[in-house]
Amino acid sequence: MSFYDIYSSHKDLNLEEIFNSISLSSIRESLVKNKLDLKQFIGLLSGQAENYLESMAQKAHAITKSNFGNTIELYAPMYLSNYCENSCLYCGFNLNNIIKRRKLDLEEVEKEAQFISSTGIKHVLILTGESKTKSPVSYILECVKILKKYFTFISIEIYPLSQDEYIKFTNAGVEGLTIYQEVYDQQLYAKMHIRGPKNDYKFRLDAPERGARARMRSVSIGALLGLGDWRREVFFLGLHAKYLQDNFPDVEIGISVPRIRPPGRGLVFSSQSHSPQASGFKPRWQVSDKNIVQIILALRIFLPRLGIAISTRESLEFRENLLALGITKMSAGSSTNVGGYTIYKDENERSSQFDIQDKSSVGQIKILLESRGYQPVFKDGMCL
Repeated sequence: MSFYDIYSSHKDLNLEEIFNSISLSSIRESLVKNKLDLKQFIGLLSGQAENYLESMAQKAHAITKSNFGNTIELYAPMYLSNYCENSCLYCGFNLNNIIKRRKLDLEEVEKEAQFISSTGIKHVLILTGESKTKSPVSYILECVKILKKYFTFISIEIYPLSQDEYIKFTNAGVEGLTIYQEVYDQQLYAKMHIRGPKNDYKFRLDAPERGARARMRSVSIGALLGLGDWRREVFFLGLHAKYLQDNFPDVEIGISVPRIRPPGRGLVFSSQSHSPQASGFKPRWQVSDKNIVQIILALRIFLPRLGIAISTRESLEFRENLLALGITKMSAGSSTNVGGYTIYKDENERSSQFDIQDKSSVGQIKILLESRGYQPVFKDGMCL
């Protein structure tokens, strides 16, 4: 059995009807329980639960402090390549977009690594576009060898792999895997991923457990909010995270709740239509700040040990306001462009995967966290 089997057994649930049937009294009952079932989790995602966000926030804060203390882990993304073989309608790396395609050579990888490490960051998340031809496993493993000199924890966010391929990465010292399903609704997934290897829904969906079996210490999943009905999507995200926690108790399971942001401004054009794509894709569902708050609170109360990350897709002010609600991990000083820290830093928004909202430096984030009573940490509890 895999999570695909769990998804298949739940996909035809009339979640809208269930959401609408939630009573205020059932939400109040959920907030005094130590462990929630799926129906109670659904209740916390419902429209009725919006009346109890303050109570949910208090409970989520207490749960987070009990399980994670006052620590926030900082990490930085590092893009190795933006070559891609997929036509994902929402992504700046879409193969039909005319952008500057680049892949760092090993000397450039080291230069980027030196800079990121110099800021105090010791957890790096390496990313590529999804092209196994341009960025093969062998190339990424060579990059890992260099990164091990500068970072105590290395995570990968690349195309989905077989279990044997993930084992190559864990043997090389990679300890974390991040892979987002993007959208759990299988029919909508097919519409969003119209060409390329990413249109294999099941292979991607089961990638996190292949990574867990390959002995990744940390596995993070997520849904790109705005593609589908966010309440339904977050239900399946929570179900997926619970499945992973239940089946891989020794693995640190985390989630992220990114919202759709436009690709890099001013440069993304379709090779077919020659029209700007940056303004062409609009979220199918609006996800407000209030919705994000409810999502984080519901996930924290449902899964107390779940890691919850918030990226620089969100503004500094909003990220600061989310700190007390269940966040355990933040990116800092980020670039979403290949070579964006040192080599092509003047082109940070010209061929990026999405626009960054929070452009604070690592030092500024460190000061902010400390002013709020949090301790910024490296991976494995080492203080910054």
